[in-house]
Amino acid sequence: MRGFTLLEVMVSLAIMAGVILTVLGSVNYHLGIIANERDNTTLTLVARNIVDEKKLMPVKGEGTCAPTHPELSWKLDSLPTDYSFLQKWVVKVRRSSDGREVALVWYSAKQ
Repeated sequence: MRGFTLLEVMVSLAIMAGVILTVLGSVNYHLGIIANERDNTTLTLVARNIVDEKKLMPVKGEGTCAPTHPELSWKLDSLPTDYSFLQKWVVKVRRSSDGREVALVWYSAKQ
């Protein structure tokens, strides 16, 4: 009767342990990337919503996104450009808990 020796079993278990640890590390790394991208997407969508609201009547200001997102605050600024007929608008959405921020920029004709 022929079988595996103890040394062969130990080597195969060591290889399997290395493969499993590598796969688990990779999955954990990619889950972190997914969470980061989900947060960025949420902040970007909130900023886009504010941009769409303010494009009709852009006025400097700031506020919060309560009640739907009470942890988020926004600020709208107007900046000059090199062209006298254009106005640069920047909306920044910030999460108070971790300080993450997303900024969107758009241009409009001066009124």
